[in-house]
Amino acid sequence: MMHRKRHWVFSIERLTPAQVLGLGYFSVIVVGTLLLKLPIATRPGVELSVLDAAFTATSATCVTGLSVLNTATGFSRFGQTIIMILVQIGGLGIMTMSTLFALLLGKRIGIRQRQLIQEDLNNISVSGVVRMARLIIEIALIFEGIGAVILFLHWVGDMPAGRAFFFAVFHAISAFNNAGFDLFGTSLEGFVGDVVVNLVISFLIIAGGLGFFVLREATVKRRFRMLSLHSKIVLVSTLVLIAGAFIFVLVAEYHNPMTLGPLDPGAKVTAAFFQAVTPRTAGFNTVPVGQMRPVTLFFILLLMFIGASPGSTGGGIKTTTFACIMVAVGNSIKGQNDNVLFYRRISERTVRRSLSIMVLALALIVTVTMVLLAIEDLPILPVLFEVVSAFGTVGLSTGITPVLSGLGKLLIMMVMFAGRIGPVTLALALGRRLVAPEGDGVRYPEGPVVVG
Repeated sequence: MMHRKRHWVFSIERLTPAQVLGLGYFSVIVVGTLLLKLPIATRPGVELSVLDAAFTATSATCVTGLSVLNTATGFSRFGQTIIMILVQIGGLGIMTMSTLFALLLGKRIGIRQRQLIQEDLNNISVSGVVRMARLIIEIALIFEGIGAVILFLHWVGDMPAGRAFFFAVFHAISAFNNAGFDLFGTSLEGFVGDVVVNLVISFLIIAGGLGFFVLREATVKRRFRMLSLHSKIVLVSTLVLIAGAFIFVLVAEYHNPMTLGPLDPGAKVTAAFFQAVTPRTAGFNTVPVGQMRPVTLFFILLLMFIGASPGSTGGGIKTTTFACIMVAVGNSIKGQNDNVLFYRRISERTVRRSLSIMVLALALIVTVTMVLLAIEDLPILPVLFEVVSAFGTVGLSTGITPVLSGLGKLLIMMVMFAGRIGPVTLALALGRRLVAPEGDGVRYPEGPVVVG
């Protein structure tokens, strides 16, 4: 009796959308690593190890901004351009950029490609995703173009025109994609009192963090009451988080001699507003983060954990996830069955998914933080801050990134990757499914459980 050998042939068609998405981001990181390892990518006399090149490529593709080598002094103009391109690809999404090239080549976008775009954009349904991908590119170019023009006109008097142009384009792309990479060496600390730079960068960060679906709907409908529940939650939660963070940072750091203390009242307000905008997504800073009070660092840590909104260029568990959990908790306390917000009911499935996202994110952060504390000789707050910053793809750091060991850098890279594609997407990519779909046909009897 003859036995036929089973041949295992790798086929991308066998992969789930989540697995293809993870593979796509990983492939971009590999290509970015190879390009950054080229001698022309760094300045003369600067040596970049493979691990550090991979760390930088991961940070750029995952639009984080954490760096082991100063972008301004360590990388050449070629290397800085590669980082800028990686930020643009990572911010807009792998499938969005792939769709752009497919459309330029006149190729038809099939149902599987549409499913991949849906997964990458966190879209609710497959319908309209190609049109959405095209719109994303248009929105990004408009916002980045406007920001770059204003920054160029503002900087051209202080530096050569060519340098001012590159700096303007680089920082506009970095800000809109919530990356946090800069070409000044000390982030934007030299512009702490510069109203133009602060407002332009803040505007780009907020726009990129709202999500492309919200930006499109807000420009079309224009009236708040006509917006979808999703857009309402995103806009209100973003406003509340920025306002709350502004007040907290201003009060907590007002007399700190290392941050807001030496500034005049106007500059204090400007700096506090900027630091209220950047922690959830971007990673820029106009005051030294490592010199902030521990209470401020912990508050920023919470903001980084929440992050931006779905379908945006930012990371974190997302504003809508946080809002859904808060509504569910509030209704549980009040004894209400339905989770209602803006006269609309939030489904139980959405609440369960929100809780899954938060628990998975906390599990990842706690696990990596404990491992880092075991292998690195560093205090707990800077380590926890670094891990949460990586997960939220923020990029703020107390300064410990370059001193991490090789294993420590690999762990932070893993967290950045998980933060960019999302904890649930990562879980789905590693396994077949996270939870059973609704309607399995089996429902077991209830059993009493004491909680709390």
